Amino acid sequence: MSSALHVVDSTLKRKRSDSQAMLGGSPEKFQVMSAEDDKESVQLAAASGSKARLVRDDTYYLDDGSCIILVQDTLFNVHRTILSKDNSSFSTLFTLPQGNNEAEGRSDDRPIVLSGDTVTEFRHFLWALYALPPELALVYSPEADLTQLVNIARIANKYSFKTLETWSLDAINEYVNRKPCPILTSIPPPNSYTFSPNTPSSSSSSQSSTSTAQLTRLIHLAQLCSHDKLLSTMIQLLRQLMSSSLQYAYLAMTLADELDLRQLRGAAYLEVMQKAVVVKRARVDPIKPKPTTTAAASGGAAPTAPAPTDDANEGDVDEEGRLVVNRAQQLRLLSGYYRLTGTWERLRITPPHFDHAPSCGATWHQHGCTQSWLEFWKDKTRADSVLQLGLADVLGRLRQVQRDFERWGSATYMHHDCRMAAKRSIQDSIKTVEDALPDYFSEAGDGDEE
Repeated sequence: MSSALHVVDSTLKRKRSDSQAMLGGSPEKFQVMSAEDDKESVQLAAASGSKARLVRDDTYYLDDGSCIILVQDTLFNVHRTILSKDNSSFSTLFTLPQGNNEAEGRSDDRPIVLSGDTVTEFRHFLWALYALPPELALVYSPEADLTQLVNIARIANKYSFKTLETWSLDAINEYVNRKPCPILTSIPPPNSYTFSPNTPSSSSSSQSSTSTAQLTRLIHLAQLCSHDKLLSTMIQLLRQLMSSSLQYAYLAMTLADELDLRQLRGAAYLEVMQKAVVVKRARVDPIKPKPTTTAAASGGAAPTAPAPTDDANEGDVDEEGRLVVNRAQQLRLLSGYYRLTGTWERLRITPPHFDHAPSCGATWHQHGCTQSWLEFWKDKTRADSVLQLGLADVLGRLRQVQRDFERWGSATYMHHDCRMAAKRSIQDSIKTVEDALPDYFSEAGDGDEE
């Protein structure tokens, strides 16, 4: 084969999602470059070499190494046998014929060039390949370095080191699941920060930005590598955070949209809808008057709010507590509000159905049992404790009715077995709404009833 081999940006083996950019570089695969392209790349390298001299890595430029690799401006000299482990992409690269050309990776003048990686990331990756068992055990200790593990997982995924990838992701999952959770303890109190790039820098905002970037990177990594345990852990962590902060609710909503996380989308959209007035980002036209836009607030009425000005960014929360979102998110929020209020109205009129127990027909009048259940439902769905909740807060209202049912006592005309069946029917209604939450917040027109 007459062409030279370089490791550069490509998707020869499999496609990657746009979320990979959040991980510090997309996991590109190998690409075979033509001789003409190779000549041009060498010329570019020579030109850049005049500005930045290549250096040998202090740790992983080994005297007995057999493969020289260039990452950014740093040369690594490692063993081909090590890089060929685990049926990696390197093992495929090393078997490609070179023809009459000088094989790459044999000298500093013709290294194998890796694109899209940083020196630190690749150094962490090599550490995992060369570390001794006592050193590897540190990843499960309190001294574990989360950034190091993330770098190992990303590079291992990029070059198809499946065993190493799984090992590092399992270690990350164990790190996040520690008690107390290191990520949660590093996050400042709610409402002491915003995610807006326009917010003046402060210790709390800087700390929250770091935590947000870490959360985002971990959930992208879990999705990229299809690691279900870590993805489930990160989703549960975001669900905890979004219940206490509008900013994290917005982050969860945005990530759910970006990564198509159904198990997170419904709960995140519901939190945003209940926590703030929502406005769509808009640009100011100096000729036309400023528009207004409809927003759903706290699950109650849907008031109008002036559209944000040109300097407003998505995710900003202004002094009036209004959250700026994009148009698609606004439409989903309004659709969710409409569908949830309709659901509650149907539930209020028609209580959940349950089958009477056989013993009820033998010793009680089913008509009296049914009438007692209908009167309870009619009375409790209009109680102040329910009405004070937002009109779209179907789950909150159902849970309040459930608590009232448990306090109803035995002084009723319902058979005991029927009471248990009615209680289960309320629980089933709650679960049905929870499972359908992502569908409530789908695009307007999708899934609407005729």
